[in-house]
Amino acid sequence: MLNRRQSNRSSSGVAQFALLAMTAATPISVAHAAGTPAGTDITNTATATYSGPDGSELSVDSNAVTLRVAELLDVSVSSADSGDVGVMPGAVNQVLKFVVTNGGNGPEAMVLTADANAGGDEFNPVVTSMILDTNGNGAYDAGVDTLYSVGANDPILQPDASLTVFVLSTIPTEASDTQRGQVNLLAASKTGSGAPGTSFAGQGEGGGDAVVGATGADSDDDGIYRVSTTNVTLTKAASVAGPFGGTEAAPGAVITYTLTATVGGTGTVTNVAVADPIPAGTTYRAGTLTLEGVVLTDAADTDAGRFTGSGVAIELGSIGPGTSRTITFQVEID
Repeated sequence: MLNRRQSNRSSSGVAQFALLAMTAATPISVAHAAGTPAGTDITNTATATYSGPDGSELSVDSNAVTLRVAELLDVSVSSADSGDVGVMPGAVNQVLKFVVTNGGNGPEAMVLTADANAGGDEFNPVVTSMILDTNGNGAYDAGVDTLYSVGANDPILQPDASLTVFVLSTIPTEASDTQRGQVNLLAASKTGSGAPGTSFAGQGEGGGDAVVGATGADSDDDGIYRVSTTNVTLTKAASVAGPFGGTEAAPGAVITYTLTATVGGTGTVTNVAVADPIPAGTTYRAGTLTLEGVVLTDAADTDAGRFTGSGVAIELGSIGPGTSRTITFQVEID
């Protein structure tokens, strides 16, 4: 768009005349969040029009002024975990997830540092590696995602682009239940960082300057591990209904077995499965398998239990701390 302003100008031997200055700029591509892309040349030329002594309409252009947009250096880091990450003492390759974002207006390499010794927590995790989310799915894939090495493969992020970074740690064996340990991830612009406004001459995209933005060109955030210890106990009880109304374990008696799985500690256990073979000298009574009082089918189908032909098998899934699951089934003494 042309911007117009009125001004007066005089020169030797020429009467003052009115002129109209018009400013023309080169086209600008769609701006990123940080503004015009780094390295963009902004060119400005003014035009003056006037009437000569003979009344003819004349014009004159100014010299062109070109400025190159500096690269703004801005970085942000945020933890991508929904809360504390539950771990157990001695566990290895425990994952914390962070997102690093380039908030600047040019492509920028990021230098990453993980620190587990900043204090303010109850134990120090041992950081073993930092991993770059190569396939961009936001989940750590061992053997697929890329091991990060400072200075060797510093990730280059385009303006507004983000990268998920995983920090893997070993949890000390002496860490105890409910204790928390933190890891700080710092990302810094490889070009440089410092107080906002700090300039790095000629080091920006396209040969322009690079200027530190409001974040100081570095950012950090904490991820937290929380120790959750668990223990699972499985108890088994039997009651007998004798063939003559008593409790004798005679041939023809029915034995009802009760299995109780209980989780202690503060953590949740997953993929809990219980298997119990049918004792020799007995026969499973079809249709007697139950979970929490609900009858399960004997077939391998959509419910949690089945009769395998030689025993019962029940999938309990996840069990939280202080929670129990009860299973019953019956056999008859041959």
